[in-house]
Amino acid sequence: MKIGVDLGGTNIRAGLINNNSIINMKSALLSNKDNLESTLDQLRSLIHKVYVSSVTGIGIGVPSVVDMENGIVYDVVNIPSWKEVHLEKILEEEFKVPVFINNDVNCFVLGEKYFGHGKNHKSFVGIALGTGIGSGIIIDDKLISGVNCGAGEIGYLPYLEHDLEYYCSSNFFDKEHNTSGYQAYLDAKQNCPKAIELWAEFGRHLGTALKSVVYAYDPEAIILGGSISKSFSFFKEQMELSLKDTYFPKSMEKLKIYVSEVENVSMLGAAAQVDHHQEYLLESTLANIKKK
Repeated sequence: MKIGVDLGGTNIRAGLINNNSIINMKSALLSNKDNLESTLDQLRSLIHKVYVSSVTGIGIGVPSVVDMENGIVYDVVNIPSWKEVHLEKILEEEFKVPVFINNDVNCFVLGEKYFGHGKNHKSFVGIALGTGIGSGIIIDDKLISGVNCGAGEIGYLPYLEHDLEYYCSSNFFDKEHNTSGYQAYLDAKQNCPKAIELWAEFGRHLGTALKSVVYAYDPEAIILGGSISKSFSFFKEQMELSLKDTYFPKSMEKLKIYVSEVENVSMLGAAAQVDHHQEYLLESTLANIKKK
């Protein structure tokens, strides 16, 4: 058995996983985020609630850059006190099992690779659409993390008056149109013309972001996840029209676009690190040998 943890800026979720199924899951609202020890106590307490003696490892997804070799997380999004946290050491001392830490969107894409649409593709990109926009990259069945576990942060690419994240996340609704993605979803379900046009505009912006992904990585598929992906039917048409306006029409014709269908996929992906860490470690070692 293993434990997967999905640590967000608002909530923590931990699940006990056996044979790739979550058999016990707990969640908690993250409070007192300005106090490091308080948040660590919350994390430890939640893991203890699902921990059993047969657990062989713990995998965690965190919204930050990660020193994967040393298990250190830096500048965690929406948790001000987490500037430099030696999380692997802290949790291994507490639970006496190996701990593996990765960026949260990398965990999402690992979950898709082993349990979702990614099983059918050697090269794909997972895009999480929510408070922000993040990407996880699989090329030739290998996770591409980058030196600081920050590869694929397309949201920070400049676009129009801001950046892609501003127009392709909840910021688009909150800051640009003074509403929320959830309210826009509810209004569109009622055939509100204003909401339908809002989603059409969102789809055009997202199409631009996905073109950037294709130009950079040329994947077989893109898998959309996160809360905003649940509104796919409202922005799909304009997103696809935007994708047709491209320098590489053949690449776009071949591209598959999916919406994630696996419940708690990021938690499953975080836990998958326990089983598959050795293959990533081997790949990293071989890459370093080649550099020398």
